[in-house]
Amino acid sequence: MFSAPYRAAVIGRTGRGDYGHGLDVSLLNQPKLNVVAVADENPVGRTAAAVRLGVKKAYADYREMLDKEKPQFVAVAPRWLDCHREMVVACVERGIHVFCEKPLAPTLADADAIVTASERSHTKIAHAFQSRYCRRFNRVRELIASGAIGEVLEIRARGKEDRRGGGEDLMVLGVHVFDMIRGLLGDASWCFARVTEKGQPITRKDVRAGAEGIGLLAGDRVDAMYGFRTSPAVAHFATSRPKEPGKRFGIQIMGSKGRIDLGTGWLPPAYLLIDPTWAGATGAKWVEITSAGIGKPETIKTNDLVEGNRAIVADWINAVETDTQPKASVYDGCAALEMVLACYASQIKGAPVPLPLTDRAAHPLAQLGSA
Repeated sequence: MFSAPYRAAVIGRTGRGDYGHGLDVSLLNQPKLNVVAVADENPVGRTAAAVRLGVKKAYADYREMLDKEKPQFVAVAPRWLDCHREMVVACVERGIHVFCEKPLAPTLADADAIVTASERSHTKIAHAFQSRYCRRFNRVRELIASGAIGEVLEIRARGKEDRRGGGEDLMVLGVHVFDMIRGLLGDASWCFARVTEKGQPITRKDVRAGAEGIGLLAGDRVDAMYGFRTSPAVAHFATSRPKEPGKRFGIQIMGSKGRIDLGTGWLPPAYLLIDPTWAGATGAKWVEITSAGIGKPETIKTNDLVEGNRAIVADWINAVETDTQPKASVYDGCAALEMVLACYASQIKGAPVPLPLTDRAAHPLAQLGSA
């Protein structure tokens, strides 16, 4: 086992995913990391990143960087998915631990290849699900465990519902809420979904290549329901393109005694209503849930994704040192992706599909395209 300070490096790709949501700078100001190099195929972006990270070594080829600099920790930062499998596998095959931007990959075959390579090399992969690390999420879990809202009956979730509403929103941002749902209810056991385009079930002509290397997409509206292995509750997810977009991105946890509304991010909006009608009909008032608890002053001042990523990095380092999994691990990234692709699998089948999905070799929409 190597010892701190550990050698760290960054892989970026300017113009094709860049450095994600600040994954590169999240390695800075970490007492146990020493950032030694950056790799970026774009010469302008590479120079800028070297200055931003304060490193003298900058490479056009990330493999060359990995072989020459021999880092122990690497941030695979590009937001685009088409490079994740190649970059992450190159790292873990060299015994390097990885912090990867979300979503994990375009297909389950890619995600499974990443998981297999990580298991074979005994490396740890942390995933950029900031909401799972926020203190308000922890307070919500504590409230549920204490029975504050009674038995959890259902969770309602929506995507960001901007211009990407539908299939793109499902893939790019749906994974965030799916990870939050799994953090509360555990692994999903089935999915029943309807995916439509202009009100009609998707057909092969609606399948398209998504932006930013995210693979096949379809639909301008998705409505999905999930069941869980260890909870009788169900979760509902939806995304569309309403005339008044946004401001609903997050989850609503509905219990027999009340409800909790929770947004996404490092400092998400979070509120508790102790009212079994869920509507304030009893005269109960909404109370803010802060990082410190119910109705207490907030100690964190900004909803800064970089700060959230720094928390993930600290947890990732601890996972390596203790031989445990990060709080948001490669398995969580794979499971969230599976909940996305299950929507298409269910639409194609016209019925609920069990999870894990049995057909993992091809994207479900590829089957629709060949039907």
